[in-house]
Amino acid sequence: MAPRMDLNSTEFGAKIAKRFFNVSLAIEQSTLPRATQNLVMLRASQINGCGFCVDYHFKDAVAAGESVVRLNLVSAWRESTVFTDAERAALALAEEGTRLADAHHGVSDATWARAREHYDDEQITALVYLIAMINAANRLGVIVRTQGGAYEHGQFAALAN
Repeated sequence: MAPRMDLNSTEFGAKIAKRFFNVSLAIEQSTLPRATQNLVMLRASQINGCGFCVDYHFKDAVAAGESVVRLNLVSAWRESTVFTDAERAALALAEEGTRLADAHHGVSDATWARAREHYDDEQITALVYLIAMINAANRLGVIVRTQGGAYEHGQFAALAN
């Protein structure tokens, strides 16, 4: 499938992309552990089938020092021994927050309670916004068929102004 368009190629698209990036940058700079952020973004991107976002978040996680073993096991995190209880809680919240249309009651109280055991108010706020933002990014990528494979770590750094 060929990409449909580059959303950043117009003045309007670039204006929105900059603001979108800056919200993501604020989340990145929160006290939510960066490793957790990377795992959550990768998992949501896998669920949503966004090749560009999977490529982007895998490469950025590797550049941040994340283990390839852990990244390869994100899709099977429940059956893996390499994630902390806090990361498992974040991944569960990310999955339920991503699969809202598939879930009868959205995010379960049990999943929310597990996440709250591990994250303070600032971190849980960052986690909720992160899940919303990555799902929005995934939908943008899937709608316009942004292809994975060509992302280079740091290529969007110029947007942080």
